[in-house]
Amino acid sequence: MVDLVNKLKLDDQIKMLESCIKHDKNLHEELYRRGLTYDNLRYQDYSKLSTLKSEFIPINKLRLKEHSIPAVSFFSGAGGLDIGFAYAGYKNLASIENNELFCNTLRLNFPDHLVIGPPDYTGDVTHRESIAAVLKSRLSIDTAFEGVFHGGPPCQPFSIASNQRFSKTNENFKRKGFLDEEKGNLLLDYIWFISMFKPRVFIIENVPGLSDLDGGIQLKEALNHLTKLGYNITKPTVINTANYGVPQKRLRLIIVGARSKYTFKFPEPSLETMPCYGIFEMPLTNTSNHITRYHSAESVMRYMKLEYGERDQLGRVDRLNPYLPSKTVIAGGTKGGGRSHLHPYSPRTLSVRESARIQTFPDEYKFEGSVARQFTQVGNAVPPILGFNLAKEIRNQFFEHNISSIKVKSTLVEVS
Repeated sequence: MVDLVNKLKLDDQIKMLESCIKHDKNLHEELYRRGLTYDNLRYQDYSKLSTLKSEFIPINKLRLKEHSIPAVSFFSGAGGLDIGFAYAGYKNLASIENNELFCNTLRLNFPDHLVIGPPDYTGDVTHRESIAAVLKSRLSIDTAFEGVFHGGPPCQPFSIASNQRFSKTNENFKRKGFLDEEKGNLLLDYIWFISMFKPRVFIIENVPGLSDLDGGIQLKEALNHLTKLGYNITKPTVINTANYGVPQKRLRLIIVGARSKYTFKFPEPSLETMPCYGIFEMPLTNTSNHITRYHSAESVMRYMKLEYGERDQLGRVDRLNPYLPSKTVIAGGTKGGGRSHLHPYSPRTLSVRESARIQTFPDEYKFEGSVARQFTQVGNAVPPILGFNLAKEIRNQFFEHNISSIKVKSTLVEVS
């Protein structure tokens, strides 16, 4: 339940904000002088306070018993899929990532498995032979890999949302997809690794636009190539993460292939989407990455007038409706620019930690870099609970019947 006891009275709040605006006072400093924070501020309308009991289950309460199924992550980002597979009990062997800051986050949180990326390695999958050599030498991975490859090639070339930021006369307005010189063919590089090592199961994760571009011709050709190698592959399937225990509306395209006569069956979606209410019932004491933005009195004066789900057009931020899934957490560009939504009960933007909770990262998971880059990592990630649900079903459908016979010969070889 929202704590109204510690909220300022509306008249007192308005007087303080008007005084800051009139006398050009810094709102953050004024709050500090009064022994207050942005969480002591209120919206005008609190008539619809939630009394729902949260059904959200954090990922740390879902952890399965560890077993020996190995997994390798491509385009690992901040580790969303890595977390999902780890909590489903898989043995994460390696994460392949090209961004050094993201690699720092991965090494911080996964100190016992290999991160193939800068500064120690190239994490650029276009350097196919180089990365393949590392997989073979450091992990002893060979063909017919008895584990899982999973990854989501950078989605910007296939994303509709990213192109809506540009003018229609701008070259960036048209999705380049596979023609994008920098990122468009990374999916095909990933296909190459699958072809080379032939994991028992692979996952391709991306935005829905991946299957629409060029009528789906290149994607179909790539998947046909894998079919000829013996893979039984699902149709590209778009799912809403809010139907899979994630308190956020986020549409993702998932493709699963297996060296099996059986086709992967997706876990059954919940009939109801997960509201974000439960995220804001969790205490924030002793959590990392919980730094909130300093807003001006003018901004708060605008924010406090918003209803649930309404957008502040000037700041382009939305007040979340706790009865519904959160709107999609926004990553921004790879150089920063990620931004968060407005807290449903306090007229301020969310912290990185609150956004990470919406993405279902566990609280103990820490993000490296500036706050802007932390938002980028959180927004780019696959929600770990989605990864967990996929990993659990893959385990049940393709490994569980003979799990005791799986031997992980892929052990990390120390480099002197």
